[in-house]
Amino acid sequence: MAKQPMLKFVKIDRDMPQKRAADTRREDFDEIYSEYAAAKAEEQASRCSQCGVPYCQSHCPLHNNIPDWLRLTATGRLEEAYQTSQATNTFPEICGRICPQDRLCEGNCVIEQSGHGTVTIGAVEKYITDTAWDKGWVKANAPAQERSESVGIIGAGPGGLAAADMLRKAGIQVTVYDRYDRAGGLLTYGIPGFKLEKDVVMRRNQLLADGGVTFVMNCNIGTDITFDEIRAKHDAVIIATGVYKSRDLEMPGSGATGIVKAIDFLTAANRASNFGDTVAEFENGTLNAKGKKVVVIGGGDTAMDCLRTSIRQGATSVKCLYRRDRANMPGSQRETQNAEEEGVQFEWLTAPKGFTDDSGKVAGVMVQKMRLGQPDATGRQAPEVIEGADYVEEADLVIKALGFEPEDLPTLWGQPDLPVTRWGTVKAAFRTGATDLDGVYAIGDIVRGASLVVWAIKDGRDCADALVERFNSAAAQVAAE
Repeated sequence: MAKQPMLKFVKIDRDMPQKRAADTRREDFDEIYSEYAAAKAEEQASRCSQCGVPYCQSHCPLHNNIPDWLRLTATGRLEEAYQTSQATNTFPEICGRICPQDRLCEGNCVIEQSGHGTVTIGAVEKYITDTAWDKGWVKANAPAQERSESVGIIGAGPGGLAAADMLRKAGIQVTVYDRYDRAGGLLTYGIPGFKLEKDVVMRRNQLLADGGVTFVMNCNIGTDITFDEIRAKHDAVIIATGVYKSRDLEMPGSGATGIVKAIDFLTAANRASNFGDTVAEFENGTLNAKGKKVVVIGGGDTAMDCLRTSIRQGATSVKCLYRRDRANMPGSQRETQNAEEEGVQFEWLTAPKGFTDDSGKVAGVMVQKMRLGQPDATGRQAPEVIEGADYVEEADLVIKALGFEPEDLPTLWGQPDLPVTRWGTVKAAFRTGATDLDGVYAIGDIVRGASLVVWAIKDGRDCADALVERFNSAAAQVAAE
């Protein structure tokens, strides 16, 4: 009788890849987790229970075939595991690194619910695709036949790139326009290298270019080229700009120098530390935490990125202000733990009410102590101010990580007919991404609001499928006539 390769969760404990010591990893921007060795990956994959209703798969936005590629990994069939993984996910090695698995696949693992510790799905996913790259199994798109249809994609983030990949597989001509000098969007300039090393993103960008995707970089729509000109060049246009407008704080002292936006801080850090670019505001200290008392306002993953980047830049102290408690914060618990290990101090149940300054430069944050009151409309407990408990938190650099909002695209692009919601996001059809403008589609955060990379990938793939179906229908109609 053949030996059972799976269901070993009773005998084998959950074991994550080794994490570098905090004192070591805080000195650089390298990823903090090591890679699984083959034997360890097989061992951890073998813990999967192969349950009849795979909640890991149903709670993954991409509905990745997780039990299948775990079984293939456990039995040493890695190339098949990679083919199964990439069949539903354009960037599995990226999702394996940055997805909040504790809230998605791993958080819904059946054996986790039974108290045995979840399967390390993200770490195995990363291992499979990194191995595929090393072995040369990852190939550029080679469509069976080139087609005449052309699609312009505005935005080179994960949603736009996922759509580009799927469209090129179908032989459709694709041009991606982006305001930055490198493709990848937040994957390149928003997420720090210690979570996602930049060569991982750059090799994907190169693979897309090798597969026939045309990139037009340093291109601002409305300035370098108009939206109407892009529509005229292509049979369809996909808006995949993401949301980059930072939420702000309007309170006393908010105009002091030394109060900066998270996206500006992270972009400067990524350029300087991961690409070696010369960034004036980093060099002159405006967007550099070195030698400073840093306060980050916010509790999401962007706040965690700013906190941990500040540690690596050599801040003298790094504190996080968040108006709720640890259990109610929106960011990943895993990232919070990593930040604490590296020396970040969290000030729970605190909120800013203003800023103090010294000759126009920020000197501190005026802080209100909070308590959790009755739940709000979403079910979360609403924070309430504790009167008389205010204090001042000293700061040389304050980073606002309060989330992102959409830019006013109808005005910026001179498109008053582009339909938007009351929140400024583009109105688009579920699954297809179609808008009320003929041939114009929208996907990712510009439709959803600030969300996860994996949802943007899902939207990009779905939109590409819808466009291929549309082009096929049009071609069939022409042939019938």
